[in-house]
Amino acid sequence: MNSVVRGLLPGIAGLVLVGCTSTSAAPAAPTPPAAGPLTTMTVRGTDHRIQAPAGWSVALWASLPGARLLAWAPDGKLLVSRPKFGDVVAFTPGAAPQQTTLVQGLNQPHGLAFQGDTLYVAESDQVNAFTYAAGAVSGRKVVVGGLPDAKSPELGGAYAHALKSVAIGTDGSIYVSVGSTGNVSAQDRAAGPERATILKAPPGGGTPTVFARGVRNGTGLAIAPDGAVWTAVNNRDNIADPADGKVKPDYVNDHPLEPLAKLTQGRDLGWPYCNPDLDLDWDRDVQLNRDGSELDCAALPRIEQGMGAHSAPLGLSFASLPAPFGAGALVGVHGSWNRKPPRAPEVSFFAYADGNLGPQRTLLGGFQDAGGNRWGRPVMAVQGPDRAIYVSDDLAGAIYRVSQDIATSSK
Repeated sequence: MNSVVRGLLPGIAGLVLVGCTSTSAAPAAPTPPAAGPLTTMTVRGTDHRIQAPAGWSVALWASLPGARLLAWAPDGKLLVSRPKFGDVVAFTPGAAPQQTTLVQGLNQPHGLAFQGDTLYVAESDQVNAFTYAAGAVSGRKVVVGGLPDAKSPELGGAYAHALKSVAIGTDGSIYVSVGSTGNVSAQDRAAGPERATILKAPPGGGTPTVFARGVRNGTGLAIAPDGAVWTAVNNRDNIADPADGKVKPDYVNDHPLEPLAKLTQGRDLGWPYCNPDLDLDWDRDVQLNRDGSELDCAALPRIEQGMGAHSAPLGLSFASLPAPFGAGALVGVHGSWNRKPPRAPEVSFFAYADGNLGPQRTLLGGFQDAGGNRWGRPVMAVQGPDRAIYVSDDLAGAIYRVSQDIATSSK
């Protein structure tokens, strides 16, 4: 079981110069489910070994190169975005899922969301709304335009986080993730439209405004059962150790936290001036905000939950899993690209109750061996109409079906 380490690492505690403590108390976190250890099993239909809860099974459901974010359509089809291919693919469930191309010729389509029979697709430069009916789309309408991407003149082709995610609020508002230009690009906070944000557009579309800022790359974007907006963030690399101001591998390996945060209008997640520490509070960035003049980190609310540094959380969804898990958030952890040893990919579960999330625990693991070699990298996990969990994997080019065995679920 993985969990965020509570308490500062040795060498950080007591540093007054750049450390700070939020004045806002963290909400009470739900108690993690009393589930047993994971069991190693074979992914049915493959030779790969995976770790999953005892009494569950994992099967290759469909093969699809470049599978990224997922959404269930009203008619029970599973939609999958593929930025590299410029399309959205639909699968009709069955003994042998049938694959069709729903829409193609798009500019790096990524985020998918439904509101009734309206399908929202986030391209790298805009969000489209389509009418969805009988397994087809029509009436394409741009509801949020002018989003920054590599083609934006002011960026000159340099944009590290062009992919956008989209979520639709309970009132129809459109939320869009807009990643930062790069690892540390403070000018994003003054850009127009502002980057490193979650933008909000009115129902039906229109000019977006900043809903939350300082969100380096909030690829995970979802609406909780109570209507709150949550994001899972890819945070920055190569921050300096507050103890001596130096960038050191042993410090960078575990800092900063990858936030999992509940957003409210005007919230600031601190990037790049305030770094969430391992106790869900904040450290002033010693390189960019040593004296706190750029941003008062102590005034920022504590992060609700988080994942280990460089986890690279991508898709975020809410689900109600069979006992003993219950309600919770599912996060596709893509795994690190620059950590030594690499942070392992996994599907994480966070118990959900009373509007809060509990600590991280691994639902699916084993995608990486002891030497850091990987056979898969989960992107997103969503619960299907059949209550099974469907997981996209862009490295293996696959979608897995994860379910509790009948004999177990009947107990």
